[in-house]
Amino acid sequence: MTDSRVSAPLIPREILFGNPERTQPRISPDGKRLAYIAPVNGVLNVWVGSVGGDDFSPVTEDQDRGIRLYFWAEDDRHIVYLQDAGGDENWRLYAVDLESSGTRDLTPFDDVQAQIIDKSRHFPDEILVSLNRRDARLHDAYKLRLSTGELELVAENPGNVAGWVADADFEVRGAVTARPDGGLDLLVRETGSESWDTAVSWGPEDGLSSGPVGFTQDGRKMYLRDSRDVNAGRLVTLDLATGEVETLVKDSRYDVADVMIHPDTHEAQAVAVERARAEWTVLDEGIREDFEAIRGLARGDFAVSSRDRADENWIVAFTADDGGASYYAYDRLNRKGEHLFDARPDLAEYDLALMQPISFTSRDGLLIEGYLTLPPGSDRENLPMILNVHGGPWARDGWGYDPEAQWFANRGYACLQVNFRGSTGYGKEFLNAGNKEWGAKMHDDLVDAVRWAVDEGVADPERVAIFGGSYGGYAALAGATFTPDLFRCAVDIVGPSNLITLIESIPPYWEPLKAIFTRRVGDPETEEELLKSRSPLFSVDRIGIPMLIAQGANDPRVKQAESEQIVAAMQEKGIAHEYMLFEDEGHGFARPENRLKFYAAAEEFLAEHLGGRAEE
Repeated sequence: MTDSRVSAPLIPREILFGNPERTQPRISPDGKRLAYIAPVNGVLNVWVGSVGGDDFSPVTEDQDRGIRLYFWAEDDRHIVYLQDAGGDENWRLYAVDLESSGTRDLTPFDDVQAQIIDKSRHFPDEILVSLNRRDARLHDAYKLRLSTGELELVAENPGNVAGWVADADFEVRGAVTARPDGGLDLLVRETGSESWDTAVSWGPEDGLSSGPVGFTQDGRKMYLRDSRDVNAGRLVTLDLATGEVETLVKDSRYDVADVMIHPDTHEAQAVAVERARAEWTVLDEGIREDFEAIRGLARGDFAVSSRDRADENWIVAFTADDGGASYYAYDRLNRKGEHLFDARPDLAEYDLALMQPISFTSRDGLLIEGYLTLPPGSDRENLPMILNVHGGPWARDGWGYDPEAQWFANRGYACLQVNFRGSTGYGKEFLNAGNKEWGAKMHDDLVDAVRWAVDEGVADPERVAIFGGSYGGYAALAGATFTPDLFRCAVDIVGPSNLITLIESIPPYWEPLKAIFTRRVGDPETEEELLKSRSPLFSVDRIGIPMLIAQGANDPRVKQAESEQIVAAMQEKGIAHEYMLFEDEGHGFARPENRLKFYAAAEEFLAEHLGGRAEE
């Protein structure tokens, strides 16, 4: 069956889910060159050329997964990027010398994960990195010299450090440590000292809405996101000598989402709070007119993604719900912006859907917010609907271009995205309302969202699917087992089926944060029955709807066994399902050929069961 009420041309999956044409532009520190990511023979690589020129060429030679995270070193000579193998998240750090065209593996260690701590304009030959080389569970802090590859240990992890913070002098002077109760402590030391003092203690209720942003220029204060004694994470300064706290930006409901820090003065210049959309508060009067000028460049929400050393040229990234990412070069001297390129220019040929912020009240009185995307040109009533559940769960959906939302809308479905309790960004009361509510009140919010859409006349109650990845995949499994009568079918991508084995098999380097999992999900040692009752694996016999499950074989977060154990249980009980295993993927699908294969299968699956459109 098909829904004929949507007449817009089909957007090819290749345009939605294939490689972008160009993305992530970054200006060199000296302002003379521009880098961006673009395909080479179908694989994403870094290209470099002159600002305003046509001499761009690839400088990296990845032939496998594609490069997704890179930056300019402050020496203007090196491009540095991270890459793993097959999705295992054991990131290695590579440097490309633009003068010699040589590429070096700076962290050539097996089964070791590199993380970037910081870089500094005043130390152009150095990068601060953390490596779990000494102990797989613990990341120590190192100073890495680009010219020689030399690694110098600058801070050893005593067993509970979850993150490091450097000051303006490029010294590791801050450490975030995880406590057994699920709370966090911020430790600070004087330069050159081995003695750490506790500057701030955040209780377990504050841990995901609080944390360090960075040191001030003089090192005497720190910028923090801080929800102590209030509901939502504010931006504050903390005087390290006196303990005095000054609030800079606050909201009663929404946490601070982003802080723009000047790379030289280390001053907080602007702060974003993400309500239905991201809203900036300017703190530095010197950039107020810049932000006003930037707002006029394009429709959508923006962020400054790159700036040169002189701070005269910025790269600005825009996101809008009805188009892919667009990038502008902004000239601060003349306060003018020039369009560089769009990530997916082919989208301009199609009629894209708008993303509408929505809200409703849950059955127990919580205000739940989210987004509804409807097919362009439809009569917008009694539509087949996809409940698209975000991962995390300690994350949130936001406004802007979402390829899945556009895909669903173009195929004739309403797409509903819900920031259920336990999502971040809405203050700690809302976040903590999700504690130990996996498959319970968190799932109730999703059920209430479907009922809201039905009551509004948007959704056909007989044609609703649940779809998601990671926690969203878990929610899809929970929907199929706990509320199968609500959904016609379910799609699970890398979702855990057994919360006990999920927690017991977390990556070793998440060990310092394990108390956060046990507090917010449940403790396998003391709450086994609770976790079993919330685990779809133990309710497989309740599945009465078709299932599509997709898994990466190398996923370090949600192991292959999480999918295979529920697939085996469904096979044993003769329950209809499809299972896709990607041998060269991890927690999600990085390779475009794998993404396209999955979305083709999911499109066919949804069309069969909900009646939407499908590309040949």
